[in-house]
Amino acid sequence: MTQPYPYPGPPRYGPYQIVPPRYRRLRTPAIVAISLMGLTALLTALQSVLMWRSYDEIKNFIFLNLTEEEFDTSVRTIAGGGWVVQILGYLMFGTCIAYLLWLWYARENSDFLNSTLAPRPPANPRPPGKGLHRHNAGWLIGAWFCPVLQFWYPLQLVEDVVVASEPLEQPGAARSQQTRALLYAWWASWCGYWVIVMTGLLAALVATIVFFVKLVQSTDDAGQSVSFYGLQDVMVQVALWVDIGFTVAALLMVVATAASALLMLQVGQWQQQRATPPPYVPVQDYRPPSFPSYRPLS
Repeated sequence: MTQPYPYPGPPRYGPYQIVPPRYRRLRTPAIVAISLMGLTALLTALQSVLMWRSYDEIKNFIFLNLTEEEFDTSVRTIAGGGWVVQILGYLMFGTCIAYLLWLWYARENSDFLNSTLAPRPPANPRPPGKGLHRHNAGWLIGAWFCPVLQFWYPLQLVEDVVVASEPLEQPGAARSQQTRALLYAWWASWCGYWVIVMTGLLAALVATIVFFVKLVQSTDDAGQSVSFYGLQDVMVQVALWVDIGFTVAALLMVVATAASALLMLQVGQWQQQRATPPPYVPVQDYRPPSFPSYRPLS
């Protein structure tokens, strides 16, 4: 019976059996992750359009230039984009799970492809997980949520996977200008998106709280009306810059989606190329050399 391993069986450590790494095709996880990323980018662009459409209602609301009916209509218009925010949140959550699953499989594949069990083992095989990655596998999830470290650890994790997936027939492909451009364009646009969104939300929250506090004070004390009117102009400017910032963030999301999708497809192609056994070349039939016929001496 032919064994599937180059040794009698998987190694054992005490009562536990060590399962060697195996290869997983990345096509299905990549398609799911890229589809969710595309829907997220599309909905982010739609949210930006809805924010610009509600800008006039927000400006009239701030200056209190509304009748009772117009006030109710403006509130419904402003809150009408709430369903987009909810769906966007669900899509973000689903995209996060799909991408982390793809990244986990890609890292395991890179360990397998650089071990002696691979169909095309490298010239200098290294033990799985040693010498390939700068961080442990646990950082694949924790790095995205750890403060401060989340600005460069995920980039290093993905970069290590890309380098470890480099095809043997194309040395240096993972460090080429095209690959590095995709990698850094994805990470710069992704970080820029979140910085703009979080800054805009914080500015809008603080400005809204201050606006309502001043609004209550102006109804109690007529002497505060002048400062309140000055605050109205500031609120309009804040609303304008939030819309502009979110539009730029939506464009960055589109760039991050495109760059990440191309990088994921490239890594999947490289790993599939290395996981495919080399073509079988049949050996020609061996023919012994011909010698002159033997004739006994007379």
